[in-house]
Amino acid sequence: MAALTIRNLDEHTKAQLRIQAARQGRSMEEEARRILRSAIEARQPAGNGTGLGSCIQAHFAQLGGVELDLPDRSSQPCPAEFSRKGSR
Repeated sequence: MAALTIRNLDEHTKAQLRIQAARQGRSMEEEARRILRSAIEARQPAGNGTGLGSCIQAHFAQLGGVELDLPDRSSQPCPAEFSRKGSR
């Protein structure tokens, strides 16, 4: 296991950690490990690394899909025109 030393931790934060650990019946060291672990896990992608769209699709896949008939485009798209402010 790796060791980690945290320097320059202000007294207020240390006291809050001590109180939180005591409330949970844990040592300060265990509480710090749990806080760090949960902070790291919260930033990890959900599921097996798939994106949100894939998760939603998998969730609703059993309902089946819908095929839409898209109409043919009757005209070509044209780019937006922007003018500079004040030059009308």
